[in-house]
Amino acid sequence: MAEGIVTLTSATFDEVVQSSSTPILVDFWAEWCAPCKAIAPVLADIAVEQVGHLAIAKLNVDDHGDIAQRFGVMSIPTLLVFDKGELQKTLVGALGKGRLLQELSEFLPSSH
Repeated sequence: MAEGIVTLTSATFDEVVQSSSTPILVDFWAEWCAPCKAIAPVLADIAVEQVGHLAIAKLNVDDHGDIAQRFGVMSIPTLLVFDKGELQKTLVGALGKGRLLQELSEFLPSSH
């Protein structure tokens, strides 16, 4: 797993999301999902660039389908953004880096 990205499980999901001191983006993915593989390097870049501002985590839906079901994840990749333990935003599909950063801008420090 890329540096700065936390791997979540059914057992650790709630604790990690609730205790995150920054907004946390959770990538719901699977090994067989080509768009999930396409977005992985983008998330790795963002994890490094936004350290201290945004946490990135991944949850394998094949291994932890109970969590995916709980949040109504029907297609992958689905990115859920939590802030202070509350779901704030849902993004579906493999977005390019520019688009993804634009979608996440409300959770990131202003670049001005």
